[in-house]
Amino acid sequence: MQWRSIVVGLVVLRLSVSCVLWLAFGLGSNSLKRSYLNLFDGNKDEYVRRYSSFPDTLKVKMKDMAKEMFYFGYDNYMKYAFPEDELNPIDCEGRGPDVLNPSNININDVLGNYSLTLIDTLDTLLVLGNVTEFQRAVKLVIDTVSFDKDSTVQVFEANIRILGSLISAHILLTDPKHPFGEVGFEGYDNELLHLAHDLAVRLLPAFENTSTGIPYPRVNLKTGVPLDSINETCTAGAGSLLVEFGILSRLIGDSTFEWVARRAVRALWNLRSNETGLLGNVVNIQTGQWVGKQSGLGAGMDSFYEYLLKSYILFGEKEDYKMFQAAYESIQNHLRRGRESCNEGEGDPPLYVNVNMFSGEIMNTWIDSLQAFFPGLQVLNGDVDNAICLHAFYYAIWKRFGALPERYNWQLQAPDVLFYPLRPELVESTYLLYQVSIIMRYYVCGYATLHHVVDKSKEDRMESFFLSETCKYLYLLFDEDNPLHKSDNKYIFTTEGHVVPIDKRFREKQWNEFPCEEGALTKAEPNNWALNNTSNCNRIPEERRYALPLKSVYMRQIDHMVGLF
Repeated sequence: MQWRSIVVGLVVLRLSVSCVLWLAFGLGSNSLKRSYLNLFDGNKDEYVRRYSSFPDTLKVKMKDMAKEMFYFGYDNYMKYAFPEDELNPIDCEGRGPDVLNPSNININDVLGNYSLTLIDTLDTLLVLGNVTEFQRAVKLVIDTVSFDKDSTVQVFEANIRILGSLISAHILLTDPKHPFGEVGFEGYDNELLHLAHDLAVRLLPAFENTSTGIPYPRVNLKTGVPLDSINETCTAGAGSLLVEFGILSRLIGDSTFEWVARRAVRALWNLRSNETGLLGNVVNIQTGQWVGKQSGLGAGMDSFYEYLLKSYILFGEKEDYKMFQAAYESIQNHLRRGRESCNEGEGDPPLYVNVNMFSGEIMNTWIDSLQAFFPGLQVLNGDVDNAICLHAFYYAIWKRFGALPERYNWQLQAPDVLFYPLRPELVESTYLLYQVSIIMRYYVCGYATLHHVVDKSKEDRMESFFLSETCKYLYLLFDEDNPLHKSDNKYIFTTEGHVVPIDKRFREKQWNEFPCEEGALTKAEPNNWALNNTSNCNRIPEERRYALPLKSVYMRQIDHMVGLF
């Protein structure tokens, strides 16, 4: 049986070709395996007919469509918006920080007057194979971008969108393995790494003068923490800095950045509930008191869990995996509702709800679109069965509305918050499960945020993650020959979708071990995580190996659950 690597953090988790295609489309890699559908499903119901084949010609068409989507947004950003941060796709003009309204954090947390979309898009150009434009874009960044700006930005957003992209592009430029061919150019002198270092230094004041070590949520790139800064931050914002800060530390040989990010993670971890093992979503950085006691998988918490596992994969620090193991166990014990098995038994479909971190009691009946990242993380952790069920639930919502509402009320079967800003999370999980998803077009000179997923009214904004992540994952779904998919190339994606190789140099430190603070973990060390996560295909019962990944009766049940019938 031939094997190929599922990239982006699956890293050592490899599945056979037939298993990958089973996860994606419910069929094997040739016509013989397709015929197994008839053996195991007998009655060719509507779900088998709809989802049991995906022709190669359609795959090529989808790949071309994804590339076309990217370039439509990218070219128009460069034409109408650069050097500003974002493109307003309806009015065809650029958007920068809202200087007239500093309290407009929806805009100002993200936009720093530093050509955000261009920077955030760098490695996507390489993924699409456009070396010439990648090199041109890198030179534009080097020649035009400065972080010496009177801009107050969110530390988390600047980290994942800007710092992560600069580091990723630098690594790919200087990678001696040349996975995308010869992408370097004469005269490159580590300028992207220097820019990344400069930005990280400007973010460091967020970690100063806090009683807990948990950082302030925002800094001014010129002056540091604003005088009127609040003392409250979300768990994801404070605890999802370790991948980018850690890579930077190991590239430049300065432990400062990894240390402050790791200290923040430890501080948050030590504040978890003794009863449930759960964390809340908003914390006071001075007192360590939980301001928001909601524990869930979506906004305010999502990438905290993601980076516990990805940090371990990158750096090999055992405490990261211990924390992830414990967190995942608490999630399964207290957030998961529904029948025990995804694809067997009676009862409601599995669902991850929002609960009180101390009692485990349900706090509300909505989930948000950011939670759609979690099936992808479950795949990385080897929990493929649960990943299939949760992905199917979000896909059913997508089928109903043609987009994911920002919040969906699973009890009322209706959106609570109606807009959709072109988020990538469902596509990311789809990519990791090798299934199919198509973004709908709403644009004038770019792709606009949907203000309302039902009436399809639009907002004049195209966030940078649409080009950095959404288009990238869509393209990779259908580009089986991409260099990222070669078995000797192992990568993860950051939470902003930036490509980072799994490299032994990131597991080597030029400093002593970080001190382990009070409250250190006591769980047993992971027993060869890599080997334990290589055989998930073999754990799937033979009768399901070449059938649809979710039985039709359960797919129908989920469709009913979101009001499709």
